[in-house]
Amino acid sequence: MSAPERIPAADLTAVTTVTAMEELLTRGELSVRGRIREASNAVLLCDVTHEGVTAACVYKPVKGERPLWDFPDGTLAQRERAAYLVSEATGWGLVPATVLRDGPYGEGMVQHWITAAEEESESSLLALVEGEEAGPGWKPVAFAEVGPGRTALLVHADDERLRRLAVLDAVINNGDRKGGHLLPGPGGRIYGIDHGVTFHAEDKLRTLLWGWAGEPLTQEARGVLGTLADALAEGAPLATRLAELITAAELAAVRDRVAVLLRSGVHPSPSGQWPAIPWPPV
Repeated sequence: MSAPERIPAADLTAVTTVTAMEELLTRGELSVRGRIREASNAVLLCDVTHEGVTAACVYKPVKGERPLWDFPDGTLAQRERAAYLVSEATGWGLVPATVLRDGPYGEGMVQHWITAAEEESESSLLALVEGEEAGPGWKPVAFAEVGPGRTALLVHADDERLRRLAVLDAVINNGDRKGGHLLPGPGGRIYGIDHGVTFHAEDKLRTLLWGWAGEPLTQEARGVLGTLADALAEGAPLATRLAELITAAELAAVRDRVAVLLRSGVHPSPSGQWPAIPWPPV
């Protein structure tokens, strides 16, 4: 399905804050436009309209979630909301506004649809290059087979926006950071989407953003992690909200991961106990 054209009833200038977008997604009337068939779970493209403002969004009903062997059934929508809350707590705004609400097919996750920026594409963030060196402005990830007897080096951009997303993924234990889950948005922003496979208590980190593995965290990231540690303390508002979405063991694991990152001061490396890169990678 092609990306929707922007169809403002008034236009989105009325939605100037994250809070306003959350209210639109929560209170607006959902109208299903179609299904995104490439997704493994049920993902419906919708319009949401409230008080004369219309925006595009995706709606993932819990009833359409495919069971996974290592995650409790019917919890992916809650994990998407939890990932959004943690993203907002970092101040980086890396996840589009995401809410839980009832819809035409029952309770589910509703997320603001991000229209890709025309001046930037996924190819500016990820690439396959010949040879064994990533080259200036790129970070190496792994070698990939591209044909009989041929390999190429998978690389991602040495981009501060992606580096922030790598830190967020480490915190939420993202088990599925594919290339197609990176969205260049308006205003030079990059968003991450599809966070249903997150927050497991065991190490599940699988990502294409391993380029900084073992490197020191930036001063900014250390500061954000310190703030996040406080926000995750028992009784703090973020911790209280997360406790309604993930298990007590998973919440404790989030705290532990933040503490480990602060103590080590470096980006995590693959554990070797779990495939490091999701499949398919794009």
